[in-house]
Formats: sequence, structure tokens, C-alpha cells
Amino acid sequence: HLTGDYFETLKVTVPSLLYTVQNNLLFISLSNLSGAVYQVTYQLKILTTAILSVLILGKELGAVKWMALLILTSGVALIQLPQGNSVAAHGNPVIGLCAVLSACVTSGLAGVYLEKILKQTDASIWLRNVQLGLFGAIMGFIVCLGQDGAQIREAGFTQGYNPLVWFVILLQAIGGLVVAAVLKYADNILKCFGNALSIVISCVLSSLFLQEFIPDIFFVLGTMLVILATSLYSLGLPDMLLGKTDKSKDNAQNIQMSNKV
Repeated sequence: HLTGDYFETLKVTVPSLLYTVQNNLLFISLSNLSGAVYQVTYQLKILTTAILSVLILGKELGAVKWMALLILTSGVALIQLPQGNSVAAHGNPVIGLCAVLSACVTSGLAGVYLEKILKQTDASIWLRNVQLGLFGAIMGFIVCLGQDGAQIREAGFTQGYNPLVWFVILLQAIGGLVVAAVLKYADNILKCFGNALSIVISCVLSSLFLQEFIPDIFFVLGTMLVILATSLYSLGLPDMLLGKTDKSKDNAQNIQMSNKV
């Protein structure tokens, strides 16, 4: 697969390049925006992912699901708000805003394009992950040499690596396989909901076991919005509301019929 069909292999370079560009855009935005503005604005990637899924993959989302996505974006933004006083950035806010909005687009485009590749190919998830990791590592290493080439030549590429770092790398690798499975058998939008719930779980575990996070009113409200959005997207509106809507329609039709008579 790697050498037999070069066109299929080159397809994987597109999301690899997009993810590399996205990471660099995030560094630029963090250098020019405050933490609060960055965290809130970057959650627009949920909406860009949904819009690109409709445009590229032809997904159909009803009004309830769009409402759920808007609620999810608001909930994650509230959860991600930095606690305490946010440090003001000293860079150019226009450049920072353009960078973070571009990162939202590249994030959504890379995810949707990768989903399209995984669902429209006979290659296994394992092979696609190898291809994506190979091209991503090459592009990331080139950027790394350009930015920290002197330090790498002086102390080596794995300087500072300890067992904890290797454990984090292993977790990231396992996470990549899980994400690929989600994209192949579900979709990018459900991945966004999974990411939102993982943020909530991480904050709760951090508060319970590490005492590094103290939940505030924004976290509680954001968590409630995330749970509400997940329920709306997966289950739809409650039957009670739908029943009331149907009854109101029937009443309106009966009034119209009586007026005609």
C-alpha cells in the first residue's frame, strides 16, 4: 500500500500537512492573544467541523443538532475559561485572531478529510495510522530542526525524555488509534462530543486526585451545557416537547377547519 499506489499514499499527506500547519498557527495565536480569548475562540472548531462535514461529506443536520452543536461550543468555552486573572498578551491581537480562526478551519478540514479517506478506502485503520504518523513525523521533524536545530545537534533529539514522557507518547499513540476508529465507524462531530466529555472528566479527576483544579461556576455551567448538548444531539428533543408541538399543530388545524365551516 505504501509503494504500490502512490496516489492513495499521497492522500494522507494532506491531513498531515494540515495538522502541522494547525499546530504552528496555535503557537502564533497563543503568542498574540490572552489565554481566555484563545480558549473561547478555538472552540469554534466544533462548528467549522460540522460545516465542513456538511459541505464535503454531505451530512444532513437538522435544527436540533445544530442547536446542540451551538450549546456544546458554548459549554466547552465556559469550561476552558482560565481561572483567575488572565494574563494579557503583548502581541498583535489581529494576527492572533486570524491565526486561531485559521487553526479552527484547518482542524475541521483535516479531520473531515481524514474521515473521508478512512471511509472510502479498503486499507485498514492500522495502515492509515502508519501512513499518517510517518508523514506527520517527517513534517514535524523538519519544523523541529528549523526552530530548535542548534539544541538538537548539541544534546540530541531525545534530550529531557524520561519514563513519564514515554508514557505520555504511548497514550497519544493509543489515542490516535481510537480517534481513527471513531472517524471510520462514527464521524468527526461525535468526536467533538467525545473531546468535550473528556475535558470534563479530566477536570473532575484533576480536582479529586491531584487537587490542581478547583471547579467554579463557569465549569459547572459549562458541564451542564455539554451534557445537555450531548443528550440533544444523540436523543433529540424530549417526547414531551414533541408532543406539545404536535398538539399545538393539531389545535391550529382544528381552528382553521372550524373557521372554514
